[in-house]
Amino acid sequence: MSKKLVEFLNNHLSDLHILYTKIHNYHWNVEGSSFFTLHPALEGEYNKIAEQLDKIAERVLQLGERPLASLEDYLKHAKIKEAKSEGIKSEALVKSVLEDYEYIAKSLREGLKLAEEARDKVSEDMFTGMLAGYEKTIWMLKAYSK
Repeated sequence: MSKKLVEFLNNHLSDLHILYTKIHNYHWNVEGSSFFTLHPALEGEYNKIAEQLDKIAERVLQLGERPLASLEDYLKHAKIKEAKSEGIKSEALVKSVLEDYEYIAKSLREGLKLAEEARDKVSEDMFTGMLAGYEKTIWMLKAYSK
């Protein structure tokens, strides 16, 4: 078991918790002509993130450590920043989500390297699957923004 890998997993867990809350916030607060498109799409996104939260936390436990589990810890360890509860138009929303997803994809690539170094094929596989999902959504967000 690699301490660096567990640290990465807990930091990633923190980022995902903040992202989950942010996407939920945007789901509630999206305004404008794209409401009917983005509102359900965001629900799908935060549901995917919820599944990832569970997988990451369980992987930390499988590696013999404890996952972070407090809002205080998430805010301390996350690189993703919260968003205020206020109306948000589609252009700003998509830009924000795209930036966060690109960060998550970059972070997952770093996690893949750590998993490879630790010879942890299970974490590698988990990160690869998550990365594929983020890369697809990044592509879709970029296409939506054109």
